[in-house]
Amino acid sequence: MIRKCQSTDINEIAEIWLDTNIKAHNFIPAQYWQNHFEDVKKMFLQAEIYIYENEETNKIQGFIGLSDDYIAGIFICSEVQSQGIGKQLLDFVKRIKVNLNLKVYKMNVRAIKFYQRENFRILNEDMDQNTKEKEYIMVWEQ
Repeated sequence: MIRKCQSTDINEIAEIWLDTNIKAHNFIPAQYWQNHFEDVKKMFLQAEIYIYENEETNKIQGFIGLSDDYIAGIFICSEVQSQGIGKQLLDFVKRIKVNLNLKVYKMNVRAIKFYQRENFRILNEDMDQNTKEKEYIMVWEQ
């Protein structure tokens, strides 16, 4: 089930955010993500977030965060990755948005392949000034 995030979900999704970032971005020190943890929790309160919740267990298994047409990220619990949850969240957002854009680290090959499979195209290459890592700017248009 996909639903809008509630304030009571923030701590649970923040843990998913932290765990996923540390595992998916092993080329960035874990301390970077840990240092931003509290700020991100505050940002979640302002963001448009949709949650994938397991209907049987009522456990949050992933979420997608948006700021207008910008996808801040898709985060899926490691134990249920590659089971179609990210695609379901992305398909949900594609039904309510005309255009989408995002940034993905160039070294996150798995994520790049996922977005390309979902008809995103690389528009440009940039440098994340915080991490000094190269990233792609990707877009999707209906």
